[in-house]
Amino acid sequence: MSCSSCSTNKSGVPNGCKSNGNCASGTCGSGNKLAVFDWLSNMTLPTGEAPFNIFEVRFKNGRKHFYKNPENLTLSMGDVVAVEGSSGHDVGIVSLAGELVRVQMKKRKITADSDEVKKIYRKASQKDIDVWQTARDREQETQRKGREIISRLGLKMKLSDVEYQGDGTKATFYYTADERVDFRQLIRDLASAFSIRVEMRQVGMRQEAARLGGIGSCGRELCCSTWLTDFRKVNTAAARYQQLSLNPLKLAGQCGKLKCCLNYELDTYLDALQSFPKQDKVLKTEKGDAVFVKMDIFKKLLWYTYKEESFKWYKLSLDQVQEIIELNKNNELALPLEEYELEITEEVSVDFENVVGQDSLTRFDIPKKGRKNNRRKKRTPTNKKEAEKQPSTPTSKKPKKKPQVKPAKTEGGQKTEKKRVDNRKPKPKNNPRSRKPKPEGNTAEKPQAQNKKPKNQRRKNNNQRKKNNNDNKNNTNNEK
Repeated sequence: MSCSSCSTNKSGVPNGCKSNGNCASGTCGSGNKLAVFDWLSNMTLPTGEAPFNIFEVRFKNGRKHFYKNPENLTLSMGDVVAVEGSSGHDVGIVSLAGELVRVQMKKRKITADSDEVKKIYRKASQKDIDVWQTARDREQETQRKGREIISRLGLKMKLSDVEYQGDGTKATFYYTADERVDFRQLIRDLASAFSIRVEMRQVGMRQEAARLGGIGSCGRELCCSTWLTDFRKVNTAAARYQQLSLNPLKLAGQCGKLKCCLNYELDTYLDALQSFPKQDKVLKTEKGDAVFVKMDIFKKLLWYTYKEESFKWYKLSLDQVQEIIELNKNNELALPLEEYELEITEEVSVDFENVVGQDSLTRFDIPKKGRKNNRRKKRTPTNKKEAEKQPSTPTSKKPKKKPQVKPAKTEGGQKTEKKRVDNRKPKPKNNPRSRKPKPEGNTAEKPQAQNKKPKNQRRKNNNQRKKNNNDNKNNTNNEK
């Protein structure tokens, strides 16, 4: 059932072959395509019942065939055996034995007397295994040189894989091509280059992806390389029924064809669409004719728009659409779609609740506010006029001076009534905020100070003073 590396140690911890989920020895069944667990291995057969004498043998890339055991060899899962080939012998690994092989043959519609069921010669010896391993090591180099020969001949085909037979005398070349290819010259060149018998086998795009494997857009391993064996035809109608956009980049898989998973939920969508009206149905209302735009199948919502005013869509429920269709059958016009749309009430669903004090997932979707206005407000005034015009903030308010009270003294030195002296500055008569123009008669020009001089004249006076001072110094030095 399993190799020795999967057994447990004394403490009960499994050893494991460190292959990260795929059996390195190929005997555990994990990682193989359609690997079957033999749940009947521990059960004894009834008395007088002979065990089933046909075994399932696995080869490269999950290829499996059924073989008879005429020599009645004691075989179990994981044994390496030498089996009959088209010419010579091949080497493979036993993947299934017992009564479950009968079930698998019935599923594939293969009888025990069929010509497809060949013989098992013997358990593979060490010499058979060494020849098999050397042949497997030559496959990558053979594939590289085979592609060079194909490009030299100018054939429109793609070589996807090469598989050697166990005895190393024959190689099978798997290729894909859109058109018919004449590869007679190619077979001669390959046979002379590698000194082997050549077999060409054409596979489809899906089979090629299954052999190569990979990771799909869902993040999991490809279905065709893990469990899918029968490749059904996938049409664009499956995408239309599911209301998907016909984008080939999103709907195509790694094989270049439509994804096989489009067929998985198709039956569910077809059952849900039975209660929906046809999309080419026109709704006749008092405002005009309305045509179909799109639908949400599982929420049972449909969007319609007027032919003349196609810029706005109206959301209707399935019951409302069926009601309008019944009115149209009786040659009656329905109300405008605006009134039907107002009747729909949607329940607000909470997508995110801040229970633990976490941040919302959509906190970066809100655009940031501009900072220009804030900078203008925070700008400090430079002149006195700007300071008077700027409204004072509560933080910048200065405490108002209270009027000082001076006690008045009499002749005898006794205190009398107190007089209040107001030291506050008088407010300006003209309010700077008011936009009304000032009267011309009241405007009084401020008298300019007579002592003040313009800047240019000041500079000249200063320069003359410096010259006079220098001349005076020179005169005193000469007199001395």
